Formats: sequence, structure tokens, C-alpha cells
Amino acid sequence: MASKMPSFFAAVMAVMLVSQAFVQEASGAGECGKTPIQLAAASLSPCLSVAGNAKAKVPPTCCTKVNALLNSTPKCLCAVLLSPLAKQAGIKPAIAITIPKRCNIKNRPVGKKCGIVIPSHENEAQED
Repeated sequence: MASKMPSFFAAVMAVMLVSQAFVQEASGAGECGKTPIQLAAASLSPCLSVAGNAKAKVPPTCCTKVNALLNSTPKCLCAVLLSPLAKQAGIKPAIAITIPKRCNIKNRPVGKKCGIVIPSHENEAQED
């Protein structure tokens, strides 16, 4: 029963994110191109379980989604991580921005900064 909880939570969050995408209208092209940020966030639902735990093993599906997003619209990842939706989902940006490194994605943003969020020394030590 406990092992089904993260999957259930991820499914519920994905439904909530997608439903918000249809409620809120995108106003032109933003950090995620013409894709509404809510849809970009929903595409990262396989990452929800590791976006708040720096020690959790990142699932391959998460790495695939993050890599695709970085290849298509690199700034979108930070926009998603810093969005109100991420905060509502309980995502910790300082941990979530470590996912590309934890996935061993070669073509990732340089450094550890994502907008105005800078990981604490504690998170940096866990990341290296």
C-alpha cells in the first residue's frame, strides 16, 4: 500500500496541473515557448517524488522528461521550478534544480543557479 502512495500522489498532481492549464490561458510565448507553463509542469510529473528529496534516486522517466525539456526550451525548467504551481505541489526548488545533474544530463545549465534560487550549502554538499 505504501509503495502505491507516490504513484497516486504523482497522478493526482498531474491531473491538477493539467486541469489548471485548461483553466488559465497562456498569454503569448513565455519561458516555455508557446506551451503553457502548466502543461510543461505536468510533463515533469515523473519527477515529483524526487523534487523534494536530494537523496532519492531519480527515475529514468523523469530524466527523459527533463532532458527533453532542456533540449527544447532550456529556460522552461527554471520557470516551472519557480512557478506557484511548483510551490503548491511541495517542490523544493533548491533540490529540484539538482535533478539534471543527478540524471547525468550533459547538456544542462552551467552552475547551480536557477533564477533567484541558490541552493544552500547543505544542498550543495549533498549534490556533490
